[in-house]
Order: sequence, then C-alpha cells, then structure tokens
Amino acid sequence: QLQLVESGGGLAQPEGSLTLSCVASGATLDQYTIGWFRQGPGKEREQVSSVSWRDGSTYYKDSVKGRFTISRDNAKNTVYLRMDSLKPEDTAVYYCAGTTWPIAGVVAAYFDFWGQGTQVTVSS
Repeated sequence: QLQLVESGGGLAQPEGSLTLSCVASGATLDQYTIGWFRQGPGKEREQVSSVSWRDGSTYYKDSVKGRFTISRDNAKNTVYLRMDSLKPEDTAVYYCAGTTWPIAGVVAAYFDFWGQGTQVTVSS
C-alpha cells in the first residue's frame, strides 16, 4: 500500500520560494500519478499540480503556472513541488496524493492515497 509523507512547508515571504517533497513508501512511485493539492483557510481543496506516471506529462492550476514546478525522482521515490514567487493567497495546507490513473489533472476523487499535509504560510 502506497504511503506518502510531505515535508518542506513553512513560513515564506511574498516573492519567496519553498520546495515541498513527497516521499513514498510501501510501493514504487513509477506506477502512480502524483498530485499536489492544497486547502486554504475557509476554502475548498484544489489540485495545484500533478505529474503522470505514464509519460511524465504535467498539470498546473492556472494561478500557479509559471511559478510552481513539479518534478519526480523515481530513484528516490520522491515528487517535488518547487514554489517560486509565492503570494499570500498560496497559504494553505499542501497535500500530496497518488493514483494509478495515468493522467495528470484527473479529479481528486481518483486519488486513493493521501499524505497528512504540510503547512505553507506566505506572509511578510
């Protein structure tokens, strides 16, 4: 059974950067599409980015395009989310999740495995 653990959250200043890591255990990541989701205060959960296991294709939410970069290192069983030019509205708990569906951007209901989340706060 795939287990996911996020790390790398914290406090960042506006226009700053953070890199989140999602480390997998219990299974190898090369058969899972991994997504990053977030839920801000009083907001619904939304998919920020995801990367397909099949062809490495990626999905980004419009508001993070050009600022966030998702990457995967199957040898380390880890997926990263590099976040640049952070904005206060990026403040949220960030979760990584896994699905066997080979399509990046598939809706959250298809993700079967979830981490516990890491807090990202963007504030001056």
